[in-house]
Amino acid sequence: MRILELNFEKSWRGGERQTLYNMQGFRNAGISTDLICRKNSALEAKAREEGFIVYGFSSVVGVLLFLLFKAKKYHCIHAQTSHILTYCVFTKWFHRKKIIFTRRVNFAPKGFFTKLKYNSTDILVAISNEVKNTVAHFCGRNDVQVISDIVVQQNSNIAAANKLLEEFSLHKKNIIGTASAFTSEKDPITMLEAIKKLYQQRQDFVFLHFGDGPMMAEIQQKIKEENLQDVYRLMGFSSSVLDILPFFTIFVLTSVQEGLGSSVLDAFINKVPVVSTNAGGLKELLQDGRGIACDSGNSNCIAAGIQTFLNNEEQKQRAVRVALEYVQQYHSMDYITQQYISLLKK
Repeated sequence: MRILELNFEKSWRGGERQTLYNMQGFRNAGISTDLICRKNSALEAKAREEGFIVYGFSSVVGVLLFLLFKAKKYHCIHAQTSHILTYCVFTKWFHRKKIIFTRRVNFAPKGFFTKLKYNSTDILVAISNEVKNTVAHFCGRNDVQVISDIVVQQNSNIAAANKLLEEFSLHKKNIIGTASAFTSEKDPITMLEAIKKLYQQRQDFVFLHFGDGPMMAEIQQKIKEENLQDVYRLMGFSSSVLDILPFFTIFVLTSVQEGLGSSVLDAFINKVPVVSTNAGGLKELLQDGRGIACDSGNSNCIAAGIQTFLNNEEQKQRAVRVALEYVQQYHSMDYITQQYISLLKK
């Protein structure tokens, strides 16, 4: 079997990491996997480092030509974003291959042509039941499959992590943090409010916010207005966040919309307790005591949840234990890959 993976994003974020994980899982299972991606992207570099055959294009024209004339040699085509799915469907009459699309976001799709595109896709995969319900409602299809994300324990760069700890004098403080873009879907306003309320009750912590986005300047201004510069640190976007994550005391997320929340999976695998909203797929991740869940926009609950884990070591360790067991069983590369393979065999 030969699979062609497609992801044409410029950035290196959760979806691109999952694309590479899918490729590694298929290769481990003996399935030949090639990649189409954007030229000079981080995904291209990382896939080449892993020894995959990669076709990098600077524009979608190259992607279209490849799909028209060279995709016939593959058994199926796996689109990892809605944008690139358009070109897979557009050229389907030429390559005549089965198309799989994995949807990772939970906002409602719109438009006649988007619905037509989705209904021209052979297999629709959603990474959570929330995403499945959104897609199924939009398309009117009852065959949407749920296959979640993979999480892999990373080897942390201890030297880089210690350098950061020294630079910000973090060794003797509780490190509370997040890896979250400064966008309305991630609701950084609620995050700031929660940290402000926590700081009014205790000062034995520092909050690290990794990420960037259009609301970053607004949050920076509010931090100054609330005089929180010493406790709320804006770290910017960093690919090394996984190096420092094992040193977190608590991981926090305040999303109002989330397909799944792969950063929560990273916290689970690194034995970091999670306080988060229950938006979208986060509700599935946090159930059964795997974390403390709050309604979106509820900064009081977020602050109280952080307090609970800081004050109750037994509850904190119980959450860490059940979260680790869950993620090792249901989000391993082998488990998720076998779900895809079962789908392909059908």
